[in-house]
Amino acid sequence: MVGYDPEAKCVSVVEAAAAGSASGLVTRVLVSPLDVIKIRFQLQIEQLSSRNPGAKYHGILQAVQRIFQEEGLVAFWKGHVPAQFLSVGYGAVQFMAFESLTKLVHNVTSYNARDSFVHFVCGGLAACTATVAVQPVDTLRTRFAAQGEPKLYRSLRHAVVTMYQTEGPRTFYKGLTPTIIAIFPYAGLQFSFYNILQQFSEWVIPAEGKKGGSVKNLVCGSCAGIISKTLTYPFDLFKKRLQVGGFEHARAAFGQVRMYRGLLDCIRQIMREEGLGGFFKGLSPSLLKAAVSTGLVFFWYELFCSLLCALKNTDSATRKEG
Repeated sequence: MVGYDPEAKCVSVVEAAAAGSASGLVTRVLVSPLDVIKIRFQLQIEQLSSRNPGAKYHGILQAVQRIFQEEGLVAFWKGHVPAQFLSVGYGAVQFMAFESLTKLVHNVTSYNARDSFVHFVCGGLAACTATVAVQPVDTLRTRFAAQGEPKLYRSLRHAVVTMYQTEGPRTFYKGLTPTIIAIFPYAGLQFSFYNILQQFSEWVIPAEGKKGGSVKNLVCGSCAGIISKTLTYPFDLFKKRLQVGGFEHARAAFGQVRMYRGLLDCIRQIMREEGLGGFFKGLSPSLLKAAVSTGLVFFWYELFCSLLCALKNTDSATRKEG
């Protein structure tokens, strides 16, 4: 059901946006702790190892324990309000754009809208559109998740006003370049591999029918998330490092801080000081998050679309009977 299907004209563009929003909202609540841990790992200059005495975080379990002891349970949902705005807005724009683009491809080209390559291109373009739309919220989410105690920003409004007054409007789009560079292949691979895995599962288990369809969507989405995240991960790390530029004093409690003049300077400094492994800091929680979040996003999106279709069919049947 992901993408335009001329044989199943059930979900409109507006309904796709609604399903995408709902999917993003539910998924964000469940994966927020993994996101906070991932961001903390990405922003740590020191090596993620217990052998490094200057490292605040060593591994996932150690990070969970330390964050819980120092900041309490609510710390795992730091930045949750802007993160929810991000997820709801991103989900709406992404799936609305994806459905529209695949429909456009079907109507004006000779390509099959269900082709994996079409899903790659349309998925990448849809994600770029959604990213530009929600980038300011993503920056706010990163700042909230990254700050320690005492908090620099008391509320979302306070953060917006402070950042605008002290750093200017461009600060809300810090990290946009590596984000756009990374999001096209990342989202494109998500959609294309989800499509490929769905077709593969139907070929392997042709008699499955509708039985276990939701589990299949979850598994296919999780696998697609792992593959795409692994291939594009370094750009996510560059984005996070750039997004906290000008925010260094609030990071002092977490260890060393660095200032980057741009994407290329960020890459050079990380390579020089942290080595090749520095580009993959936080990969473990990121893969775990990618598997859970991507699987859940597709799972909930398919489920909400199915519910919308069922409601429309029920309403149509009622009208006919009336």
